[in-house]
Amino acid sequence: MVGTLAIIISLSTLVFTVLLTLFSSLNLITLAIFVVTFNIFQWLISPYIINAIYRVRELPQNENPKLHETVENLSRKSNIKKPKLMLAQIPIPNAFAYGSPIAGSHIAVTSGLLDTLEYEEVEAVLGHELGHLRHRDVQIMMFVSILPALLYYIGFSLMLSSMYGGKRQEGGGAALLGIGFMVFSWILNMFILYLSRLREYYADRHSVSIVDDGSRKLSEGLAKIVHKTRNMGKIRKEAKQLNAFKALFISDPDRAEADAAEVTRFTASSDQKLVQEILSKEITSIDKIVEAFSTHPNIIKRLTALQETR
Repeated sequence: MVGTLAIIISLSTLVFTVLLTLFSSLNLITLAIFVVTFNIFQWLISPYIINAIYRVRELPQNENPKLHETVENLSRKSNIKKPKLMLAQIPIPNAFAYGSPIAGSHIAVTSGLLDTLEYEEVEAVLGHELGHLRHRDVQIMMFVSILPALLYYIGFSLMLSSMYGGKRQEGGGAALLGIGFMVFSWILNMFILYLSRLREYYADRHSVSIVDDGSRKLSEGLAKIVHKTRNMGKIRKEAKQLNAFKALFISDPDRAEADAAEVTRFTASSDQKLVQEILSKEITSIDKIVEAFSTHPNIIKRLTALQETR
């Protein structure tokens, strides 16, 4: 994770150095300040946006004391303060961690998750989400996401300036440079997607480290989440607007169709057999391409990694 983060920062620094040598530093700094300020503001208020989009409410202690006790115990093992426990009123089984300095840290489980998984599997999912908070993944992903956004807007500004000002020859050069920066922002996004997938592996490992028999519990939970989500095709289509913050989820709903192709002929009689059936499949070239554009790892690779942490 540290190596990928270093590559992202290094590439961005190189590009900004080139920009400062080619253009007015004042205009560039003004644009940078605007983009950074906007992204930080968005991060600060994002918990309130998430609560509205996902119909999230705080789960009172007396409504589910066992779940609160589990979060408290796992938070203690993670050496972090217990986050607010939230409930998202959506049928798709999932969970996510989020927060900001003004809103505090939150962990949300969906009503679909509580209905789909056994309690021990929910415990492992909570361990995963606490791993994100322990590793400060919310802050890290917010930080690195600013970089491609800044490059994109710089490129877009160069495109506009080439269309509405300057000489034709200079405008053509600015347009090409603008396209170059927009393409580079896309390349940088690919590194960020890779970083996002890495943080999922680290969060999985964290769950295994703080939950008894965590590898088995999380493996079964992830397999059941994918299998259940795939069978909720109509609901997933109706809930497309819920994908705005899908990088937060423990499992990407958009990948459910591809991931669950591994269990299309599922006839296993137990949760562990479901896991083993997924693990018996081979990862195709198409799977690798799809994964490269995803915030989450391929389910086969993810379950394989969990088996290796036993």
